[in-house]
Amino acid sequence: MKALQNLFPNKEGFIVFALYIILFVFQGVLVTASKNANGGYSYNTTLVVFLTELLKLVASATLYSYRRNEKPHIFRAVALNYKLLLLYFIPSLLYCFYNNLAFVNLSHYDPTSYYILLQFRVVLTAILFQCLFQKKLTLMQWVSLGILTLGCILKNFDAASVQSKTGETDLWSQVFNIYFLSINFQNFCSCLAGTYNEYLLKTQGASVDIFLQNVFMYLDSVICNFFILMLKGELDTVFDDFSSLANIIVILIIVNSAVVGIVTSFFLKNLNSILKTYASALELVITAVVCYLLFNILITWGTVTSICLVSVAVGMYMKNPVNNAIMNEPMKDKDQKPLLEEVRTEQ
Repeated sequence: MKALQNLFPNKEGFIVFALYIILFVFQGVLVTASKNANGGYSYNTTLVVFLTELLKLVASATLYSYRRNEKPHIFRAVALNYKLLLLYFIPSLLYCFYNNLAFVNLSHYDPTSYYILLQFRVVLTAILFQCLFQKKLTLMQWVSLGILTLGCILKNFDAASVQSKTGETDLWSQVFNIYFLSINFQNFCSCLAGTYNEYLLKTQGASVDIFLQNVFMYLDSVICNFFILMLKGELDTVFDDFSSLANIIVILIIVNSAVVGIVTSFFLKNLNSILKTYASALELVITAVVCYLLFNILITWGTVTSICLVSVAVGMYMKNPVNNAIMNEPMKDKDQKPLLEEVRTEQ
């Protein structure tokens, strides 16, 4: 019970943790179900990401206005915290890359393999976590991270060996290909964005309403995705592409992804980015079973071994988690002055 209290400081923390896992499993399944017979997509995936960010922005702005009370109007609040708005361009751009690459990588990997390979981000997340929050991980936490990474490596070789038996290329070319580089760049974007987002939530934006911070994040994301549409030369055809979105699965992808984004902000605000990587790892077991039932994607012994290693790593971490109570205290500089003074809103 004590370990669970360290993991989840309150009931809301556990609910956010469970929702995060369930919604991400749904996202992988929905994206896989939306693929056409050739393994690609019959809709504009960049437009889907753009509309998702736009929906997140509208939802966050609405929620902020609904529970505003004595807080300033949303436009005045944005003006008062313009520096924080600019800082959010960093995680917004990284999440923009991450969300667009998710479609690319899920066109090549099945959902189980995809989520296992995403766990490569855990070590980099741990390093960034230590640097930003000046909180060293224990030996047990590092060992669990190492076991988690080993499980991901085994799964990568397992997925590559299955493909090499049926394809024209050998094992090593299947392991180290453009999709391997793509998913690792996606990992880099994910862990840097998540850790920096947590840093903003708990330092520069500690006194700013979480829904207002979400407005900053998604306003910046909409701008970033707009420029991606422009760079890809898809602005001229964007209205024609809307017709391809008239599909219940695509609509569910947009709505589910929007809810995931808002839940993630609560996750990082109340829990931490290290626990977030383990939540992602727990998605593996559920995803493997769901994909077997829905898409008849076989669960190989390599997959079972990887899931077992990931489960052991999660169990080790749960016995010695990062203490959220400490993490939720506002960070201070050497003179004990809060770092958030410059971006304080009117209360």
